Amino acid sequence: MRAIMKKIDFKSLIEILIISIKLGLTSFGGPIAHLGYFHAEYVRKRKWMDEKSYADLVALCQFLPGPASSQVGIGIGIIRGGIIGGIIAFIGFTMPSVIALIIFALVLQRLDIGDAGWIHGLKIVAVAIVAHAILGMAQKLTPDLQRKAIALAALTITLLWQTVFTQVLVIILAGFFGFLLYKKYVPDKPASFSFPVSRRFGTFCLALFFGLLVALPVLRELTSVSWIAMFDSFYRAGALVFGGGHVVLPLLEREFVPTGWLHADEFLAGYGAAQAVPGPLFTFAAYIGAVINGWQGGLLATFAIFLPAFLLIVGTLPFWDSLRHNPKIQGALIGVNAAVVGILISAFYTPIWTSSILEPVDFVFAAILFSMLAYWKRPPWMVVVTGAVGGMLIFSVY
Repeated sequence: MRAIMKKIDFKSLIEILIISIKLGLTSFGGPIAHLGYFHAEYVRKRKWMDEKSYADLVALCQFLPGPASSQVGIGIGIIRGGIIGGIIAFIGFTMPSVIALIIFALVLQRLDIGDAGWIHGLKIVAVAIVAHAILGMAQKLTPDLQRKAIALAALTITLLWQTVFTQVLVIILAGFFGFLLYKKYVPDKPASFSFPVSRRFGTFCLALFFGLLVALPVLRELTSVSWIAMFDSFYRAGALVFGGGHVVLPLLEREFVPTGWLHADEFLAGYGAAQAVPGPLFTFAAYIGAVINGWQGGLLATFAIFLPAFLLIVGTLPFWDSLRHNPKIQGALIGVNAAVVGILISAFYTPIWTSSILEPVDFVFAAILFSMLAYWKRPPWMVVVTGAVGGMLIFSVY
C-alpha cells in the first residue's frame, strides 16, 4: 500500500484525468484508432513516452488478452502517475462511453442512429488518425529491409488467416525471428521508467487474475446469486478474449442471449449504440448490464469485464521494463515491434478502411482530415469535430 500511495503528485493526476477524458470523448474508430489517438497525444504532443517505449508497451498489450487500447492507456497512466494514475486514466477514457451506453440502455434503445451521417464522418476520422499513426511508427520501427519483411509477413498472415489466436501467434513468431536476426544488434537504449509498483504486488495481481478465473465459475455453481453469475460471465469475457472489442461481441452474445438475460433485438440495438460512441468497445458490457439490472448492473458489468485487463497490465509492467532492457530480449522486441506495424496496417484495411471509405468523396474527405493532422498540425479533437460535421454534410448531399 505504501508503494501505491507514496509521492502522489496531484497536479499530474489532474492532468492525466483531463487528457484521458478528452481522449474518452473523442477517440472513435475502435482499438487500433485508439492507439493512433494515444500516439498523437502522449508521444507526439506531450512526449510522455519515446517512440520505442510506446511501441514496446503496445506490443505487450497486443500479446495480453483483453482490450489492448485500454491496457495501453492504463499502462501510460501507471508510468505517469502510479497505480492511482492508471485508475484515473482508465476512468477518464472509459466512463464517457459507459455513461452514454447506460443512457442508451435505459432511454434510447429504440433510437436508430446507425446510418447517421455524423457516425460515418467519425469513421473517416479514424482512417486519417490511424494512417498518421502508422506512418510515424513505421518510420521508427521498420527502418531496414528485415523489419519491413517482418511487418509485411505480419500484415499478410493477419489479413488472410483471421482467427482468435492469429495475432498472438504472429507476435511470437516475430519475436523469434527478431531474436535470430538482431541478437548481435545494439539498438538505442529505450527510456527507463520508475514503476511505483513492486514485483511482489505485480505477482499478487497476476495470482488474483488466475484465482478469480478459477473461483468465479465455482461460486456461480454453488450459489444462485444473479450478480455473481453476471460477474463471472463478464470477467471470463474480459480474461479470455484476444483481438479487441469486436472479438468479445460474439462471446457476450453466447453468454447472454441464449440464456435469456436479454433478447436478440436488444443485443443488436446495443451493438449499434456501441459503434456510435467513442472509447473502448468493451464498454458494450455496460449496455448489457444496464438492460439486465439498471445502472447498477451497467457499472458492475463494466468493472467485471475490465478487471482482468487491469490485473494483467499491473501484474506485468513491474517485470516488463527490466525484460525489455535485457540484451537477449531486445532483438526479439525489434521483431515484435515490426510485426505490430504490420498488424496495425492489417487492421487499418479491415475493419477501418473497408467500413469507412465507400465512395470517392469519402477518400477525398479522409485526405483532407489527414492533411489537417499531418501537415497543418491541427489537434485531434478539431479533426474529430470536422469529421462529424463533414459527415453530416456529405450524408445530406449524397
